Amino acid sequence: MIPLHYSPEVAEARRTGAPIVALESTIITHGMPSPQNLETARKVEAEVRGAGAVPATIAVLKGQLHIGLSDVELKALSVATGVLKLSRADLPVAVASGATGSTTVAGTMIAAHLAGIQVFATGGIGGVHRGAEDTFDISADLRELALTPVTVVAAGAKAILDLPKTLEVLETYGVPVISVGQDDFPAFWSRSSGLKAPLRFDNPKALARTHRMRAQLGVSGGQLIVNPIPEDSEIAFADMKLAVDTALADAETHGVTGKAVTPFLLSRIYDLTGGRSLTANIALVLNNARLATAIAKELAMIGA
Repeated sequence: MIPLHYSPEVAEARRTGAPIVALESTIITHGMPSPQNLETARKVEAEVRGAGAVPATIAVLKGQLHIGLSDVELKALSVATGVLKLSRADLPVAVASGATGSTTVAGTMIAAHLAGIQVFATGGIGGVHRGAEDTFDISADLRELALTPVTVVAAGAKAILDLPKTLEVLETYGVPVISVGQDDFPAFWSRSSGLKAPLRFDNPKALARTHRMRAQLGVSGGQLIVNPIPEDSEIAFADMKLAVDTALADAETHGVTGKAVTPFLLSRIYDLTGGRSLTANIALVLNNARLATAIAKELAMIGA
C-alpha cells in the first residue's frame, strides 16, 4: 500500500472531484529565505484557492508522504533544519527511513501522479547545468517530464542553467514545451531568454486538451508549460545574466557542487540584485499558480 497522507482539504477535493493543483516544497526549504518562504507558500496556496482549486503542497514528514499540508505543517517546514531535498532517487529512501524532506519538481511530479493530481505549479524547473559536458550535471526534472504524466507550469527553466542545452534535452526526451502568450522561451526572472519556444498556446482550455490527448494516445510523460513572469515584475535579461555569471564564478571559487549549487546561486543572486530576484521569484510563482489552477479547472470539466 502506498503511504500517502492526504490533508482533509485535499481528501475532500478528491471525494468531490474538485480541481487540485500540486505545489512543491523545496521552494520553502531550499528556494527562499525565512520568513519569505512561509509567506510565499501561504500566498501561493491562497492564490490557488481564490482562483477556484485546492492546493496540495507535497512533502515527506517523518516518513509520511503528505499530499497537502496544514498551516501548522507549513510553518514547521519553513523553519526546519536538515531537511532532505527529495528527487526521484531520494523519495523512496526518505519514506522508508522515516526522514523529513521537501520535494523537487521531479519528486513532486511522482507524488502528484500517485495521488491522481494532473497539474503542478512551480517556479522554474531544473535542467542542464552549465559545464555539463564535463560534469554531466543534468537535473532529474527533465527525465521526469518524459516519464510522469503531469502538466508542469513554470516560468521556464532556472536562468542559472544552460538554457539551449536544456531545450535540446527536452526535445530528445519528447517533452512538449509550450509557451503561453508569446513565442519566446522565458528565462525565469526575465520574460525572454532570446530562444524560441518549440510550441505555443494562449489559453488554459487548449493546454488541458493537449494534456488529455497525450493520455488518449498513450504517449508517456507530461508537458511543460512555460509561463512568462508578468511584465511589471521581470528583471531585464542583461541584468540577470551579469548577476548569474558572477554567482556561477563564485560557486566555482568556493567549490560548491551537486545539490548545493542551486541554493548557493539563488542566495548569491539575491545579494547581487539587492533582493529583486526574490521579489520577481514570488511574482512568477503566483502567476504560475493562477495558470495552473485555470488548467486544472478545465481538466475537471473535461473529465477522465
